[in-house]
Formats: sequence, C-alpha cells, structure tokens
Amino acid sequence: MRTLVTGGAGFIGSELVRHLVLDKGDEVLNVDKITYAGNLASLAAVSGQGHYRFLKADICDAPLMRLAFQDFRPDRVIHLAAESHVDRSISGSRAFIETNVMGTFVLLEQARSYWSSLSGAEREAFRFLHVSTDEVFGSLGSDGLFDETTPYDPSSPYSASKAASDHLVAAWGRTYGLPVLVSNCSNNYGPHQHPEKLIPSIIVKASRGAPLPVYGTGRNIRDWLHVSDHVRALDLISRKGRAGSTYNVGGRNERRNIDVVNRICAIMDELRPASGPHADLIRFVADRPGHDFRYAIDASKLEAELGWQAAYDFDSGIRATVHWYLENEAWWGPLVADNTFAETAQKAYAS
Repeated sequence: MRTLVTGGAGFIGSELVRHLVLDKGDEVLNVDKITYAGNLASLAAVSGQGHYRFLKADICDAPLMRLAFQDFRPDRVIHLAAESHVDRSISGSRAFIETNVMGTFVLLEQARSYWSSLSGAEREAFRFLHVSTDEVFGSLGSDGLFDETTPYDPSSPYSASKAASDHLVAAWGRTYGLPVLVSNCSNNYGPHQHPEKLIPSIIVKASRGAPLPVYGTGRNIRDWLHVSDHVRALDLISRKGRAGSTYNVGGRNERRNIDVVNRICAIMDELRPASGPHADLIRFVADRPGHDFRYAIDASKLEAELGWQAAYDFDSGIRATVHWYLENEAWWGPLVADNTFAETAQKAYAS
C-alpha cells in the first residue's frame, strides 16, 4: 500500500511512519515542513529504506502538494501535519489557522483532484484520514465520556483550528463524495515527543534537578494514550474504517496531571536517585487560560467495529517512556538546548 503521511517527522507522525515502513512494509511518502516540532532524527530507522521517501514541504503549498499526489499516487492519505502545542496557540494563533485550517483545505482540494482522476478499484479503495484531537469537544465535568456524537465546544485557538479542519473534512466528504475519515484521539505520550509537552518536560527537568512546573492545582484530568497504540489505530481506521465515519481513539487511562507528575517522580527516584525525592521539585504555577478540566474518550466504536485494543496501560507505558528518555538524551538534548524550549520553561517558572 502507498501511504502519503503529512507531518511524518513529528511525534505521532514519526511513530506512524516507522510502523508503516518497518512493520507493514508500506511505501510511504512523508511530507513535513520541519518546524520546531519536526525532527528527522526520529526517522533514522527508516531513512535508508527503499520504500520510504521524504518531501520537505508546506502543506499550504498547493502546486507542490499537487505534484506530490501526481508523482506518488497514494492509496491513502493520513493527515497529521498540524500546529499542536496549545500554549503556543494562545500566544501566536495565526500559524495554527494557516496550517491547521488552510493547510487542510489545500490537502483536501488536491486529494479531491487526484481521487477524481482515479477509476475502478483504485478510486474505490482510496481514503483520506484526518487525524484530530479530543480537545475539539471542550471540557467534561467529573463524569461522562466523549463519543463520536459529542457536540464540538473548543476552548483554545488550537482546538478551534482543529474543529474547523474536522468540519472541512466532513464537508468535503458530503459535498464531493471524497472518501474521508476523521479520528479524534486523547492525549498521546511515549518516545520522541517534543520536550515542551507535559510528560517529557517533567522527565527531562527531573533528570536535571530543575523545578517541575504544574499548572494550577494539577487536578486537571487527561485520558492518556500510548503513541504506539494510537498509530496502530490510525493504520486500522484508514485501511478498514467506513468512509464518512469518525472514530474516537482513547487509552482508558484517566489521570490527574499532578498524579502523572508524581508517578514520574517515583519512577525517577527508582531509576535515577537524587539527593532527595524528585517530587520536592514540583512547583505549582499560574493556570493556562481556558484550561479544560477533563478529557476522556469512549473508544467503544473503534473497538467494536474494527477490533482495536490498546496494548499499554498507563503504568507500563509511563515506565517505558521514562526509561526511553533517560536512555536517549542524544535525541532530546538538542531540543532542550533550543531557545524556544528555554523561553517556555522560564515563563512557566515566572508565572
């Protein structure tokens, strides 16, 4: 199968590319702009593979996207390219609208043009999977779960831009008949995640004895999904999902942020003992504007229709993740040294 992956140098995208190339034997074209969140070092394992190609390009570049479709002739598109860091969307929302909304529009139009040129089995088999987030649904109270019928209620510029792109994808399916799919996932974690995100940020800072900033009181709840479980779901949805459908992907691993941080600290105490408990480094900082209280995904549709099951529970997944970061400073060290990471950390400490 020929798969065009956008954003394949990012956290989830690189895991997907490695899975498709190494485990599935797919031909893959990875289209990535290589912003601060893209890292070609995450693709070292596939860079020499004959059935892997890389195109450095902006998905907003319509002529280049047209050429990519015409040259590669994909059987499916898995669209992950997006600005995804919520804090950055609050301080600089324009890039989120340009990439997440306009970029998705450009891809849909180029996919529609390409699909319209196909016939027979190729046309029937083609799929366009748009990878989105549970943040489009807004915030849950203390109970209940997001499912595929939950109304959209985005809180941040990031989630609003993803909600807009979700609606574009659905509209291109209904108006033009383009065989589209949408997936909405819960919070991902695992190897190769940018150290601005909560879990790798806490691991990296704890390994260096730095303060561990936690927003508000740390009682906000997220449903954690290991990235390898997520990419298996994406492969399955894009191969076997019903065109026009939406599938929620979640790990059934709800945890308060403070409990996640404390668990990382306990693992660090075991694997990398310091002069005192790592939890002593925790510092509560001013909460993020519009910080949703709770996310939790009901993945029953995905499990029942397509037979997907998460392999990781949170305890096994977080231990493996901490171990990976401790063993791979060569990967994250240059990112931590980058000024953008330092500036974000300084703002958190100062709040």
